[in-house]
Amino acid sequence: MTSTAARYSPISCEFHDRLEDLATVRRPTQIRYRDADGTPQQRTATITDVYSRGGAEYLTLNTGETLRLDHLVEVDGEKLADS
Repeated sequence: MTSTAARYSPISCEFHDRLEDLATVRRPTQIRYRDADGTPQQRTATITDVYSRGGAEYLTLNTGETLRLDHLVEVDGEKLADS
């Protein structure tokens, strides 16, 4: 397990299910998150996939970006519970 994956904090199952629903409908979504440096970022993009790898969970956007789920702050106005 990598050190990055060891620090991964799983998100709620309910929020994970919401991300999978958004990936299924493939519509533009407002996403607020913190980048690797902790800087707030915002994108409007389509979630194309939600997956697990190396002990962490990620989503990919139609922009080609990959975001770790525990870096998300808000998606379509729904705040991640621990943010």
